[in-house]
This record gives sequence, C-alpha cells and structure tokens, in this order.
Amino acid sequence: AAHQLERRISIIHLENTCAGTCCSNSDHLNGSSSPGCSTLSLASVVSTLGGLVFGYELGIISGALLQLRAEFRLSCVQQEALVSALLIGALLASAVGGCLIDRYGRRSSILLSNVLILTGSLVLLGSSYPALVVGRITVGFAMCISSMSCCIFVSEMVAANRRGLLVTLYEAGITVGILAAYAMNYVLSDTKGGWRYMFGLAVVPTLVQLASIRFLPSSTRESSSQRHCGRPEEDLTSSTGGPDEAESSGRGRQVQYGVLYLFQRKDNMRTRTAIGLGLVIFQQLTGQPNVLFYASTIFHSVGFQSDASAVLASVGLGLVKVIATVISMVFADRAGRRPLLIGGCSVMAVCLITIGFLSGHSPFKNASSSSLASPPAVQGSAIFPSAVRGRAFAFTNCFNWAANLLVTFSFLNVVGEF
Repeated sequence: AAHQLERRISIIHLENTCAGTCCSNSDHLNGSSSPGCSTLSLASVVSTLGGLVFGYELGIISGALLQLRAEFRLSCVQQEALVSALLIGALLASAVGGCLIDRYGRRSSILLSNVLILTGSLVLLGSSYPALVVGRITVGFAMCISSMSCCIFVSEMVAANRRGLLVTLYEAGITVGILAAYAMNYVLSDTKGGWRYMFGLAVVPTLVQLASIRFLPSSTRESSSQRHCGRPEEDLTSSTGGPDEAESSGRGRQVQYGVLYLFQRKDNMRTRTAIGLGLVIFQQLTGQPNVLFYASTIFHSVGFQSDASAVLASVGLGLVKVIATVISMVFADRAGRRPLLIGGCSVMAVCLITIGFLSGHSPFKNASSSSLASPPAVQGSAIFPSAVRGRAFAFTNCFNWAANLLVTFSFLNVVGEF
C-alpha cells in the first residue's frame, strides 16, 4: 500500500510536470519550438556525430595501412598489431565503461570520449610506430565509451516504437563515417604523408559534437518526463526495464546493480544476457567487421594493382553499406528487429557459402549491414533495464571487442596461409 501511495504521488508530480511542459509547448503556435522536440533532435544529432567519428576511425586504417606499411616497413604482425590496437583500447573501455556511464551519466561519458579522441588524434600525428599504437589505443578507448553512451542516451529518450529508428541513426552515422574514411583514403592515397591527414580529420566531427553536447540535459530524466506527457496512468508505471525499474523510479531513487545481477533468474536477466552475448559474438565471427579494417589490403591482394585502385574499390564497399543501413533504418520499426535480423542472417549465410566456392563478389556486405550490423546495437540498448543498462551494455561489448580482437589479430596470417 505504501508503494502504491508513493507511485501515485510520483504520477501526480509527473502530471504536473507535463502540464507545465504543455503550457510551455503552447508557444509553438506562436512560432517557438517545443523544448522536448529540440532536445530530442539535438540528442539524435550528437548520437549521429558519435557514430560518424566511430565509423571514420574504423575505416580510416584501411587506406592508411598501405602508406604506413611502406613508410615504416611494417611486418605482417606489426600491421595486425596496429589495427588491433584500436580494439585493445575498446576492450579496456568495455571493462570500465559501464561503471563510468552509470556513475557519471551518459552526457559526461560522451564528453570524456570527445576529449580522448582529440588527444589520441594528436598522438597519431607522431612519427614513430609506438606513438601510432598508443594513439590507436586511446582512440579505441574513446570510441567504445562514445558508442555505449550514445546508444543508451538516445534509446532512453524515446518511446519503444521509435527506438529502433533513432538508435539506428547511430549506425547510419557509422556507415557514413566509413564511407567518408574510404573517400579520404582515396583522395590522399598519392599524397606524401597522407596518413597524417587521414587520422587528423577525425577532429572535425569530434569538435562539432563537443560543441553540441553542452546543450543537452545532464540526464535523460527530464526528457523522459516530457516524453510521458499525455500517456495513461497505467502506462506511466511501465518501461523497458520491467516492474523493478518502474518501482525504483517511483520511489525517486536509483537502485544500483552489480554485474552478477546479469546472471540471475530475476527479471529474466540470464536470458537477456545470453541473447546480448550471442548477438555480438556471432556478429564478429562472421568476419564482416574485419573486412572494414583490411578492405584496401584485401582488394589489393585479389588483383587491384595500385593502391589508388584498391582504395577506390573500398569506396564502393562503403557506399553499399550506407544503402543497406538506410534500408535497415526504414524497416527497423516497421518490420520489427527480429525478422530483420533473421532475414539478413539468412542472406549472409548463403552469400558466405557462395564466396567460399566462387571467391567472387556477393551482396554479403549489404546483408550484414541490414541485419547483424544494426539490430545488435538496437537490441543491446533495449533488452536491459535502465538501472543496469550501462553495465550490461559494457559487459556484452567486452565479448564483442574480444572476439573482434581475436579475429583481427590473426586475419592477415590466416589469409596468408591460403
């Protein structure tokens, strides 16, 4: 009974907040925009910029590696170590990122990632191999913090029926960033020391995101109260996180959960964790993320003679990925995430078998971009309760980056054997 009374008080408080918001939103008729809508739009822009930087840092090594290999006379192992350094930083961030996000907030975590990317980009301008490795580790750490923070931040600001589209905006930013990286690789492929410009250009969207994020609220609580305006009473007590999350929010305090909570039967957490781990691990084992790192090297090895032609071929790969991601954005909320995932994985399986027999071109990248590339990010930010979402997202990302690191660090050696 006490819990019901406290919940009723919180609902009345929320209704009063909504009334004030609606009064302020009435100014929209006079030409002013809604604060909630503007905040949501700005959050989407910040999230997309985060994805843009993420994708750019993923793809830029593809063309830069060709120049670095010639300038520093890198061995096969050194090339793999340089590419994998990004993943080492991301893996380290996954281990501590959840605590940072839950303790200091999503906005502060994005701000930290901006500072680290700027620092790492400056280190990458050095003229030594160790500086390149350290710079890539720093950037990888920042990328992982940014990816978790952006996806969680946006997913908590929208209703469930719009979450797929807005979180997929982050994936759209990633694919556009990859395409931009490949384009810069091609433009600077014949420029002496062009790899410095390739790495340095990442500061441009980072600075824009850094300037934009100061206008966002420090937490999603205010945006959530605006989003719940006009909803019936029974809906106000329901959320993605289940009854425990609603109850803790009704009491006006946030309950802290440990990592062991992810393996408990309570709130079906064990099944949620298994689903999250399965999605990210099998995504990496398909090998499609490694194609992004070694795209130019792969095209060079299959017959593209010059570096410029190999890099230009990778631009086409990036363009196909952008188109496929747009398709994923359109159907993420209409067709549902599960059918999109199952359909895309089926096409991927057929294409992988075809590649194995023919070693030719196939729509593999198209299928992966519309299935395993987007839904894991969407599902990962939606299947866990809000109170533990940061730690859960970080936990699954640990396995994601670990699997990616394993495949990436052995990729060139395995390809060389065949």
